[in-house]
Amino acid sequence: MTSIPDDKLLQYADRVKDKVIVITGAANGIGRETALLFAKHGAKIVIGDLDITGAKRVVGEIESAGGQGACIKCNVTVFDEQVAMFDLAIAKYGAVDVVVPNAGIAESGAIGTLQFKNGKPVKPNTATIDVNVIGVLYTVNLAHHYLKTKHSYGDLKALIMIGSMASWAGIPKAEMYSVSKHGILGLMRALHIPLELSGIRVGVIHPFFADTGIVPVSVKLMLAGIPLTPITRVAGAIFYAATDPDFASNGSAWLLPDDGPVFMVPREEFKQGVYKMIDDRANSLLASAKGALYYARLFGDLWHILGKPLTLAGVAAVAAKVSWDNRNFIATYIN
Repeated sequence: MTSIPDDKLLQYADRVKDKVIVITGAANGIGRETALLFAKHGAKIVIGDLDITGAKRVVGEIESAGGQGACIKCNVTVFDEQVAMFDLAIAKYGAVDVVVPNAGIAESGAIGTLQFKNGKPVKPNTATIDVNVIGVLYTVNLAHHYLKTKHSYGDLKALIMIGSMASWAGIPKAEMYSVSKHGILGLMRALHIPLELSGIRVGVIHPFFADTGIVPVSVKLMLAGIPLTPITRVAGAIFYAATDPDFASNGSAWLLPDDGPVFMVPREEFKQGVYKMIDDRANSLLASAKGALYYARLFGDLWHILGKPLTLAGVAAVAAKVSWDNRNFIATYIN
């Protein structure tokens, strides 16, 4: 693996001037940050998003800064709406140079938890697969065609997808999300050879949890104290993966496992070191979750024993005394 420091992520920024960037889900979060970053360096932005109000707001920001942008309401699970997004790019700017299928959602259902109606199991909610897999496949299929329009070998042409740490490690209670992000990594690896033959770059960005709306509040609380991946760095990784002119890095995975630098994992080198990095990160998260569970149980037991609710300060004081007494008991027992 090779680390890419922040001051290198934009080193090929001159390549994006007047290029046309099509990005889904750019009304907020990582997509918004990415759109603004490309626009800052002279690219023309086309956004497709269900949140058309938010998308228009981002286009307004781009135009206020002197850039060019357009948007269209787009449900990525509807193929014709994605066709309209690409048609907008061609009609307005004449080409498509970089495509970022960014739109995605978190877990929408639960494997192993059946709902029943009239005594019969109800079909599970598969929106996560519909958006994160089917929607991306639609975008990729269209990108495969439109990126070849008005294209000469050596031009900047790129397809950069959004994976996750869940592309490498399964997340309990987020089974469909894990499936979707494993699928994106597999899709990239299958595409890189045929796309490279056409002079088109492809890659997948794998951030750890970032502070975006896709992360539920309950998960953010569980992650309290663990550094999240900065959104600006995720956008920088997308930018670098798209603009790097060296085809030796084509088909790579770009990891952001914490609040540190971006790591490039060259194609076919997804070996033990990568899985160890992800495992170490997952273990720290698991330790945090266990700690949160311990204190939740402790507070619940204190409430039950004392028979009344406590103020936060009261809980902290009692918890400290209990912890101190427990340590003394354990020390006495061991000695």
